[in-house]
Amino acid sequence: MGETTRVVPNLFKGIALFTPGGDLVYCLDSNKQVHWHSQLCLALQELLKLPEPPHFLVPGYTATVDRWFCTREKRVKTVAELYPAVRRYEPLLNVLFNLKNVTWQTATWQEEACNPVIIETYGSRFAQLWENHDLLVRLDERWEQELKNQFNPVKTHKKDESQPNQGYILRLFVSGNHPSTKQTLKKIHHLLETQLSHPYTLKVIDIAKHPEMAETHHVSATPTLVRVWPRPTRRIVGELDDLSRVLRLIRAN
Repeated sequence: MGETTRVVPNLFKGIALFTPGGDLVYCLDSNKQVHWHSQLCLALQELLKLPEPPHFLVPGYTATVDRWFCTREKRVKTVAELYPAVRRYEPLLNVLFNLKNVTWQTATWQEEACNPVIIETYGSRFAQLWENHDLLVRLDERWEQELKNQFNPVKTHKKDESQPNQGYILRLFVSGNHPSTKQTLKKIHHLLETQLSHPYTLKVIDIAKHPEMAETHHVSATPTLVRVWPRPTRRIVGELDDLSRVLRLIRAN
């Protein structure tokens, strides 16, 4: 049996939930189901081992996309909305939801739900949310089924690191925000979404802004893709157009 293809459908509703530290969980659904914010909060609880779902992040740290067919205008329409706290992630959201020529609208401010002072009061109890764990996780069919069946805290289990394919941690080192860089990111993201059947995190690092990261990972040229986990470390330096080679590197033992 072939691997499940995970692509962006033509018509869908999508929701992304960020943490103050920059981690992200998101989901897409062509059936436009409800309760996704709750599911994403439960996913963060499990991933970061939180004491309870961080519902206080909703709606201030969310972004939503709705793409539907307008029968009156006979065309597909898209509405994209985000809150000010996640405005800086607009380019990433465009890649995740495959959006082109879409203007992101700023959601209406809700003082009682989005006040930064109030959000900060949760810092001591949910310290993991203010750290960056390089999480970029799509809520796939397995997650959706588990979380739709129970709207209560998800039990966490210690992973057996002896088991293969627990997931992938990847670093893509680039230099500057050039069109070629955006194209490379788009290709790599599409490859990961359509060809990997296990969770992954991908962090894009600009060596001009973070030379210390390049030194740590022994990167001297861009683009360079580094598989940090599973061990041993693997890397490809230079052009990444040969996607079959990239996939072999990621999956290599």
